[in-house]
Amino acid sequence: MFILLHVGCSKIPDHSKVPGVVISHSPASSGRYIGSPSIAVLPNGDYVASHDFFGPEANHKVSPISLVFASSDRGETWKQIAKIEPLFWGKLFVHNSALYMLGTRHEYGDVLIRRSDDGGHTWTTPDSPETGVLKVGPYHCAPCRVVVDNDRIWRSFELAEGSRPEWSAIVISAPVDADLLNASSWTFTEPYQHLWSESQWIEGNVVLTPEGKLVNILRTNRQGDDRAAITWVAEDGKTLSHDRDKDLIDMPGGGVKFTIRFDEQTGRYWAVVSKQTNPEAYRNNLVLISSDNLRDWQVESPLLFHEDSEKHAWQYVDWLFDGNDIIFVSRTAFDDGLGGAYKAHDANYLTFHRIANFRTREPGPLQ
Repeated sequence: MFILLHVGCSKIPDHSKVPGVVISHSPASSGRYIGSPSIAVLPNGDYVASHDFFGPEANHKVSPISLVFASSDRGETWKQIAKIEPLFWGKLFVHNSALYMLGTRHEYGDVLIRRSDDGGHTWTTPDSPETGVLKVGPYHCAPCRVVVDNDRIWRSFELAEGSRPEWSAIVISAPVDADLLNASSWTFTEPYQHLWSESQWIEGNVVLTPEGKLVNILRTNRQGDDRAAITWVAEDGKTLSHDRDKDLIDMPGGGVKFTIRFDEQTGRYWAVVSKQTNPEAYRNNLVLISSDNLRDWQVESPLLFHEDSEKHAWQYVDWLFDGNDIIFVSRTAFDDGLGGAYKAHDANYLTFHRIANFRTREPGPLQ
């Protein structure tokens, strides 16, 4: 089962050409484009996934909608289990057996968190600092990963004040045993501004270095560049720092949102990314990459590719290790029998994918 969101369309969509499993579909004609893919695995083994909507008919600047889906057969079929309003750019994660979604009230809005105690069917309402309104202000984020280190839970945001190159990187944290719905539980770093870079640093990955230091690695959003920026989280969790001479790194897909995770079996960091250059691409070239030190990255395998970059894309991939596999969800722009996506950025699908035996598989595209 998958969700069809084709209100107002007289034609029936055709999903037969779409790689992976279709979770949700919203045709270009709806004016509501699919964004912010997120995935989590519940304690009982069920998968949950989510996305929001943006676009001219999405109301994402005032009261955005996020949809939550569940799969009890390891991603083979999905059903919608919840509709959340408002929540934008939300990331699903499991903590102390509860399911959370952390994002913003709307585009460039307050930081909000919601909790579900029934696997994503019902959610708390953030209407005060004690019930999930963590910070008032113009904040930006994406479904960026949540990390536990030193008995604290960590996650990145950006303070969206001024033009995009003026936005500041931020990391927020809370004790692992705290009430995550209470704003007083959370510490926000001082905003780190980088005007000298003349580029936008956003959608950071909080991750531990091989030496056990906490860093936030952000996409640099430099047109045509595959580079990322490393910022260092102070031990007290209150400031960020960056070395201009060493901390801008070459990284395939570093110019588009990515997620980094460490695999203990291989001793390597892994990411599923939209490789931008060589060959020149936009978001139509998805690859699997790895690194042993977070600075030097190599392409392990192509995953998904389409020769057209105008209306085809796999982007904003959120992923998890699942035993010997990697599972991921994608904001996907692809043919649907209704004219396809409005453009690559304005996706019409949420899709699910599995990279089976990722550690030992021969390099090659997903089937």
